[in-house]
Amino acid sequence: MPSTTRTLALTAVPAALLVALLPPLTARAVVPTSPLDWGPCAAGADPRQECATLQVPMDHADPDGPRISLAVSRIPAESPASRRGALFLIPGGPGGSSLDDPSGKGQKLPQDVRDQYDLIGFAPRGLSPSTSVDCGLDRADLATSQLRPWPAPDGSIGGNIATAERVSAACVRNGGELIRHMSTRDNARDLDRLRAALGERKISAWGVSYGTYVGAVYSQMFPHRTDRIVLDSNDDPDPTRVARAWLAGHEQGVEDTFPHFAAWASAPGNPDRVADTAAEVRPLFLRLAARLDRAPIPWPGANPEELNGNVLRQTMLDSFYRPSRYPALAELMLAARQGTVPPAPSAPPEKVLQNVTAVGVGTLCNDVAWPRSGAVYEKDVAKSRAAYPLTAGMPRNAMPCAAWPYPPREAPVRITGRGPSNVLLVQNERDVATPLSGALKLREAFGRRAVMVTVNSTGHDAYLANGNECGDRTVSRFLATGERPARDVYCR
Repeated sequence: MPSTTRTLALTAVPAALLVALLPPLTARAVVPTSPLDWGPCAAGADPRQECATLQVPMDHADPDGPRISLAVSRIPAESPASRRGALFLIPGGPGGSSLDDPSGKGQKLPQDVRDQYDLIGFAPRGLSPSTSVDCGLDRADLATSQLRPWPAPDGSIGGNIATAERVSAACVRNGGELIRHMSTRDNARDLDRLRAALGERKISAWGVSYGTYVGAVYSQMFPHRTDRIVLDSNDDPDPTRVARAWLAGHEQGVEDTFPHFAAWASAPGNPDRVADTAAEVRPLFLRLAARLDRAPIPWPGANPEELNGNVLRQTMLDSFYRPSRYPALAELMLAARQGTVPPAPSAPPEKVLQNVTAVGVGTLCNDVAWPRSGAVYEKDVAKSRAAYPLTAGMPRNAMPCAAWPYPPREAPVRITGRGPSNVLLVQNERDVATPLSGALKLREAFGRRAVMVTVNSTGHDAYLANGNECGDRTVSRFLATGERPARDVYCR
């Protein structure tokens, strides 16, 4: 789901007892020994990056049962004398990987952070090259505008219920036993297994998007295993809804972001200008979507092979992840207004889409039970369409989880203020995927454990990406020194 960790400690000994036996973390930790067999990574990685494989239980409730593998990577701290510990780079998704991040975004970190931390990446359970899952979906069901539950032009959801049933059945049929053991709790336990394998008493982390929920759940399940935790672009932690709340958040996320796009799309001198004034952009978009609902334009090579209203709406959602993507939406709007289409967008290989989709479906559906009644979704979709016409009811609609046959094995984690005060949240004010309204709920749940930096910027992913210098400086200082703002701050 656009725009896309594991490990547990010794299960035979109660976690509280293990914590009690451990000495406190010193400011300058010694380099630990590790049972991981580090070796070269695939071509293209920074030559300093090392890779290894960690075996973890498929079912953490059965630690002596079948095992699965997790692909792990690292670039060691650049100043061994200054080394503090390990910084886990927790990816978004579900379905994202950080395996290449030590060589990628990890190199954007300031030198004093890279000096102190081993940068740790991984492919979460189910995601290749870790032991992988695959639902064997039809190609049509891999289209983002199909996986996102956009209602029919008249608002009916029969097609979405049918898609949910078809995708769910395929995952049950083809996903094997592992598909039942995909959950955020499992990811958090995998992270703690990795911590133990690395020989670390505590970990620091930089979690982004869905990674903020993984990081929050880890911090709740293993609070005294945490050192400095940065959560960037934050998910609503509502334990009664989990991913349903994340999907619903797109309503407000689009509303928060659209004015920024409209100002850009009407700016004089913009080669992709779609209107003379910002006020004209919204009605233009709604008219184009309605026209494409009635009369789609053939789009050879795309998936689906037509430009319809929901494809335009999905392009809006994708483009709002960062302002650099705005031209894709503007160009599609300009083409649609002329009754044409641009070249078909490129897509990842089908094998990759199959894997990423299976990880997403399994994790979202195993975390919490979704309503089974179509009437619930019909009512919510109607309300959403009336209040948020830009998203046409999609954020309240049925995903494959509405037909998922397996009840959750465990209750979702409730995030609380119990634990060390070592969490820093960083959040853009305008974020289509994880809106500020949801991030504030995570801030409230953490209570005294967290401080929040709200950044006056637009896009998904704030720190060292779509935020601003003030926010970046605040997060970097925390990672390097442990110094946090005394209270929540706003970065203009």
